[in-house]
Amino acid sequence: MSRMFVVVFATASLLLLPVFAQAAESIPAQDLPDLIQKRYETMKTFQATFSQELTNVASGEVEKREGKIWFRQPSQVRWETSAPEKELLVVGPEFAWDYIPDEELAIKYGVRTLLDSKTILRFLSGQANIKEDFVVKTDWPNADEVRSKWGKDLTVLQLLPKEAEPGMVLAFIGVEPDTGLLKQVMIVDFYGNGNEVKLDNLEIDVDLAPEMFTFTPPQGTQVEDNTQGF
Repeated sequence: MSRMFVVVFATASLLLLPVFAQAAESIPAQDLPDLIQKRYETMKTFQATFSQELTNVASGEVEKREGKIWFRQPSQVRWETSAPEKELLVVGPEFAWDYIPDEELAIKYGVRTLLDSKTILRFLSGQANIKEDFVVKTDWPNADEVRSKWGKDLTVLQLLPKEAEPGMVLAFIGVEPDTGLLKQVMIVDFYGNGNEVKLDNLEIDVDLAPEMFTFTPPQGTQVEDNTQGF
């Protein structure tokens, strides 16, 4: 699986992650988009552990990953993969870094180039509007397949971008109906490749230092500068 595929998909999967609530009663599926919008507007930070499956339909390869994510408004991400190999993705105010310690390699991107999508940028900055940017469905053909895979405890919504982009033509989100807590998300790209992320140990509005979202390559690291484009 190419490095660029992994970097872009890892970043794209963060579109829908920061959606939290602490509701006392079960939330009807049709009301979840409004709740999601509210949480984007109010949530400042979060941290969580993740498990991820990246599926390449052309090769049939399924890559499983796990690690931890930190998010800080606006648009700052620290994504640490601990297995099967260590990798660090840092999206800061201006630049993004993908660091692979075992290869002593650090790849530098311009944030706007890496996140070459108004939809992605709007989600990460908390400015997206679910109802404006997506057609939201509570039921669709083969919905039971997703529900069966993710479990009966989740309310599953399908999101169809009103302006589809290569990195995301379809998405599914799984929310706990009693809490409004997002537990799972799957994004499908133009080629049918899938990026599925499950979150655990979620904590919101935690104190995250700005230094977590900066990166300086260790001495001896090979640096590939892609800030002028791919």
